[in-house]
Amino acid sequence: MKLAVSRRRRGLLAVAAVGASAACVAALAPVQSTASSHREAPLIASTPSLDNTDLYAFVSPDMPDTVTLISNWTPFEEPNGGPNYYPFAESTAHDINIDNDGDAKPDIVYRWTFSTTYQNDATFLYTTGPVTSLADKDLNVRQTYKLQRITPTQTKTILKSARVAPSFTGKASMPDYATLSNAAITSAGAGSKSFAGQADDPFFADLRVFDLLYGGDLSEVGQDSLKGYNVNTIALRVPKADLALKGDATRNPIVGIWTTTKRLGASMNGKPATSVQVSRLGMPLVNEAVLPLRVKNQFNATRPVSDAMFLKYVTNPEVPRLMEAIYKIPAPATPRTDLVEVFLTGVCKTGCTGPVAADLNSQILNKDVDKKEFAPSEQLRLNMGVPVAANPNRLGVVGGDLAGFPNGRRLADDVLDVTVQAAEGVLLPGASDTVKGLGDGVNANDHEFRGSFPYVSLPNMVGVNES
Repeated sequence: MKLAVSRRRRGLLAVAAVGASAACVAALAPVQSTASSHREAPLIASTPSLDNTDLYAFVSPDMPDTVTLISNWTPFEEPNGGPNYYPFAESTAHDINIDNDGDAKPDIVYRWTFSTTYQNDATFLYTTGPVTSLADKDLNVRQTYKLQRITPTQTKTILKSARVAPSFTGKASMPDYATLSNAAITSAGAGSKSFAGQADDPFFADLRVFDLLYGGDLSEVGQDSLKGYNVNTIALRVPKADLALKGDATRNPIVGIWTTTKRLGASMNGKPATSVQVSRLGMPLVNEAVLPLRVKNQFNATRPVSDAMFLKYVTNPEVPRLMEAIYKIPAPATPRTDLVEVFLTGVCKTGCTGPVAADLNSQILNKDVDKKEFAPSEQLRLNMGVPVAANPNRLGVVGGDLAGFPNGRRLADDVLDVTVQAAEGVLLPGASDTVKGLGDGVNANDHEFRGSFPYVSLPNMVGVNES
């Protein structure tokens, strides 16, 4: 059944996307909007520069012997957001974590830490004239970063003071922003590149459910709520061997990935600490649509090795219950072992707990994994051995494209449609055409993605409120 199967039911996706509580839905109360992981928990909503919004991981389409990792911060950046615009947070570790043996602990951490300088602190201007390069004297506010690769036995500094592409401040100040953005693409070793800077938010969804469930007219879905907004993007392209267990991507092609934000030199409960984790993201929509309000802050501070405490929310999810109560679509029977397989173990025939009989993206499939050490945990898992799709399907695995979500996540993957269909049992035997057709009517980003690293689109340069 096509996405147009039922406009009434298409509106369901946005309910799932934001994870509204039963009380809010029943009362039709307007609440603060969120997106994939934009403002997903009460504490992180007050510190947007520390907020991970989305994580992507995919085999690089133009260099298939490499993998590209992309993580975004600072949701809902309005292009005209001066005078300070959107710097990356200082005294903060922006981490992308890799678990290649399935023990729910990071085997590799890529860490970006940022520094800010001012050329002239006697002016309020971010730019004091037309900026034509990252070294231009008129670029008043500048950021650089250090990139490290951290393992249990070694910390290696890959880049010491790489330049950041600045926030777009206007066409008078930055007449050729593409040149500035491209100049921030930095070599990070053989086959590797790094990028940090502003970009169009690649996440797409209709989030107007909070306007009294689309203002009482559920036919009005299909508006991209993220259209026109930017994010701060970190991207890294590395050879597959750099991520694989024992450096062997043939024997051990599967990795788990999550991103975290840590405040360095912070304190917790009055006690000194070297760092405090304040944000975490692996699979999209987990903290929004799976976890209830009372544990959202806790999840952001928790490491994957402790994820057993969240199991009950995966096996008995709230979203299908809401859909059944509001839209009369029957909720699949619980406990939902199929969702355990998608969110906590990866998909595999043996050694996993769910009914999906396919070997796809669980680290337990790696030849050199100690299966006794395997621990279910929430991660975005990628099988680097699945070739790049010649004709990608936005529904990824659900659409028959094994190179797409939830096997990693590409920029164009429609994770909201896939997630709500999974919540409604699309992976279970006998799934109905109604379930297979659920969606929000927003099927693609409003900008085309770049064809080469860092792949994300240039930032929006017109204000959201401009016609």
